[in-house]
Amino acid sequence: MKKISVLSYQLFSLVIGLIVIFPVIYAICVSFMPAEEILSTTVHLFPKRWTIENYVQAFTKAPLLRYLLNSLVMTLGATTVRLFTASTAAFAFSFFEFRGKKFLFLFFIGTMMIPSDLLIIKNYSTVAKLGLVNTYLGMMVVFFVTMVNIFVMRQYFLSYSKSVREAALIDGCTNFMFFRKILIPSSKPVFITTFISSFVGVWNQYLWPLLVTNRNQMRTAQVAVTLLNFPDASPHGIVMAAAIIIVLPSAIIFIIFQRYIKKGMMAGGVKG
Repeated sequence: MKKISVLSYQLFSLVIGLIVIFPVIYAICVSFMPAEEILSTTVHLFPKRWTIENYVQAFTKAPLLRYLLNSLVMTLGATTVRLFTASTAAFAFSFFEFRGKKFLFLFFIGTMMIPSDLLIIKNYSTVAKLGLVNTYLGMMVVFFVTMVNIFVMRQYFLSYSKSVREAALIDGCTNFMFFRKILIPSSKPVFITTFISSFVGVWNQYLWPLLVTNRNQMRTAQVAVTLLNFPDASPHGIVMAAAIIIVLPSAIIFIIFQRYIKKGMMAGGVKG
């Protein structure tokens, strides 16, 4: 009876997984279809004739490599700063004692309830006044701090026993040395989890890079997909090819480091 239950659960999970991944599979197939098959009235999943022409057109009809570079610079820059701000803030909330600590943390937690779209006009106004329109810093600055990552890192750091830091301080270790030489090396799962979530989140941003850039040389890859909708006989395959290319970096990052996600999320629940 138990085997039947396990088999049923696995079968159900497989069906749900196929339903979720089906649009991605279809997008990949369409990206390899010639124009006449895409516009055909006959619906079929796999191409009758496989072609890479859509990928060639995606790179030749638009500076896609430049757009990908812009996205990479924005994503890596914002993610690096976010790791620093999240880890240092979480370190302070976990190990330091100061007046108003709980209130300040709850106040920051409360900012998670504010929709990011609500602040987009004010953010744009601030960035424009600073002269950061059409710059990498202007694209990155709004992603430098996020309370979600601070909260996840804080929960992870709270799993450390206070005696570990006290012993390090007695041995002459400063707070910065403890943070750099002890806390960071032993917290790889949560750092990698934060890196993955930040990379995927910033990489997939569309609205903010669209607003803060008005020169094609500074556009990101996500914005570039809309620029590929030129009046052509059938831009669908080219758009799909560009979309697959844009999804690949975040998918590769997720696949490589996915085993760390569970460790990073679950370890904070174990108290030292």
